[in-house]
Amino acid sequence: MKSRSRTVLLRSLALHAVIVPLALLWLLPIWMMVVFASMEDSAIFSAEVQLWPGDRFIENFHELQAELDFVRTIVVSVVVAVIYTAASVVLTSMAGWALARYRFHGRGLVVSIILGTMTLPYFVVVIPQFIMVARDFGLSNTWIALIVPPLFNSLGVLFMRQAFTMMPADLFDAARIDGVSEWQIFRHVALPLARPMLAALSIILFLHSWNNYLWPLLISNDRSMMTAPVALGSLFGLLDVSWGGVMVGSVLLTAPMLVVFIFMQRFFMAGITAGAVK
Repeated sequence: MKSRSRTVLLRSLALHAVIVPLALLWLLPIWMMVVFASMEDSAIFSAEVQLWPGDRFIENFHELQAELDFVRTIVVSVVVAVIYTAASVVLTSMAGWALARYRFHGRGLVVSIILGTMTLPYFVVVIPQFIMVARDFGLSNTWIALIVPPLFNSLGVLFMRQAFTMMPADLFDAARIDGVSEWQIFRHVALPLARPMLAALSIILFLHSWNNYLWPLLISNDRSMMTAPVALGSLFGLLDVSWGGVMVGSVLLTAPMLVVFIFMQRFFMAGITAGAVK
């Protein structure tokens, strides 16, 4: 028994000896981003490497706020990401439920088409999508244009389809025998069982919306509807770039995602690994 415990301990130490340096290597760029956000532009490009934050974070933030009203852009990004995530989770869950539990002609074709859309580069559809939304519908610089066009998410539909497929069909048949409607089965039986998968999908969709740059850049040229990534990208001029402001904005955009993942990583890992064993 002692020999086995010693072997497990040695394996754990060896594993941590490999993982800890890799984790520190991954965290180093994030830490340097925080360090650069608290320095002057001249100090950022200094030959002397500094590993400890300076004292100019507040000044760089005030300059960023004065130039872009960055707090407003973060509010726009939060509103867009929250509404997009909630609406997309509802739609993808309903689509996944229909594809997993209902038998209809052409179901396999629908699944194949959805799977095929995942192989298409986004640049193939973004131009016709922009023409349709901006020219035909006249929805440029609106909340609808920012939120609705990206709502369909092929990965989310297939993810939820797999989640509902793994659930025992006898449970839903018993609910039907008791006279429960299809909507109530979906809402009160299937969704609670899929809570870990819903949490994982919500994180993925929120990250997708929060980091989305190309579509908000194309569809919104009004500064009042500018999202934070687009606003941050506007700092890159031909000659003058406020690198301190860029680093501060990057820190402010990265921090919420780290906080969300830290507090929801248990649900995220449970949802991702839920399909490993059936």
